[in-house]
Amino acid sequence: MTEHTAPRTRIVVIGGGYAGVMAANRITGRTDVAVTLINPRPAFVERIRLHQLVGDTHAAVVDYRDVLADGVRLLVDTVDRIDAPQRSLTLASGGTIPYDYLLYAVGSGSADPSVPGAAEFAYPIASLEEAERLRPVVEQAAAEAPVTVVGAGPSGIETAAELAEQGRRVTLVCGGVLGPYLHPRGRRSVAGRLADLGVTVVEGHDAKVTAVTRDSVELADGRTLPSAVTIWTVGFGVPDLAAHSGLTTDALGRLITDETLTSVDDDRILAAGDSAAPSNLPYRMSCQAAGPLGAHAADTLLSRLDGARPATLAIGFAGLCVSLGRRHGIFQFARKDDSAKSGHLGGVPGAKLKEFICKHTVKQLADEARRPGTFRLHKKSKSEGKRRQEMLALRAGQSGAALPEAAPAARS
Repeated sequence: MTEHTAPRTRIVVIGGGYAGVMAANRITGRTDVAVTLINPRPAFVERIRLHQLVGDTHAAVVDYRDVLADGVRLLVDTVDRIDAPQRSLTLASGGTIPYDYLLYAVGSGSADPSVPGAAEFAYPIASLEEAERLRPVVEQAAAEAPVTVVGAGPSGIETAAELAEQGRRVTLVCGGVLGPYLHPRGRRSVAGRLADLGVTVVEGHDAKVTAVTRDSVELADGRTLPSAVTIWTVGFGVPDLAAHSGLTTDALGRLITDETLTSVDDDRILAAGDSAAPSNLPYRMSCQAAGPLGAHAADTLLSRLDGARPATLAIGFAGLCVSLGRRHGIFQFARKDDSAKSGHLGGVPGAKLKEFICKHTVKQLADEARRPGTFRLHKKSKSEGKRRQEMLALRAGQSGAALPEAAPAARS
């Protein structure tokens, strides 16, 4: 008599970034699951190195064989629609794929610029394709040609420093304050390094960009800056897949979940990374949050398979690391609630720490691929106190809204 073998639970992860790979690898700790990762590219992108790709100091890609567990099936494709009632995905290639559980980790990209001319004449840098498009433009520009970087967050600062260190004539337009996340002490350190590199920093409310042309950038105060290459690093957007599929999202398009990272619409759908908005209070878009969120989403799914109650989020931050060229950097220390402290590590030590973090982030994925369950950072960082206060305040201000409740934490 032939022994009956129970079918494996079909788990599909949409998105092969930091959150999606972490989750997919972690789930393979079980032998009764079949895990498929759907990603539009055949290689893993180190988004925190895209400014280096533009500056030709790093390729910013890693072979999936180095970070993805052998038990994960990689499907290079794009999901056009999620059919939650039928538990099925429609692919851009024309096929469909069924699932028992879905993990939504589509990440983020460049926000659509509303400034006149920005879409036509400025170059975003939030994706691999955008960075690859920009790189030859920079290489073909004359060495003395003015380069303008718009946006003074980490991406803008890193890109400006990377190019200025190579002798480029760079202007960084902040549209406000330089490095809004940074503590004033850290901001002064970054400003000093940029000055040493020859970067012209344009700050203040009047420094907002009002228009971009083929060879200039216009500011709110009437100034016109010459610009042979304009790089746009302002804001992030997320794919509209969840909203297009009829799922509940926030104003930006992130999938709204409860505090276990389960969709408020369907307990067979979970979300992690930049495209997740737990309790409509999303974490800062970053690989620092993506890895722990991916691990937590995987743990929630595994708890459901075991018939156990999933734990609620308890993710904390350590700070923000920004490279300032290849020889200098800064690590801005932060409280676990992601607010900056007064302390920072700068200079050469800051650069070494940033490089360590870049390498260690990939190593964490590789370690989880080889030994699922080894990642523990999301279980050690506790910052739920302030988050709970924010949730209560949000509910009080939106008493008529259907905000997700935090599920009770699983007991040990």
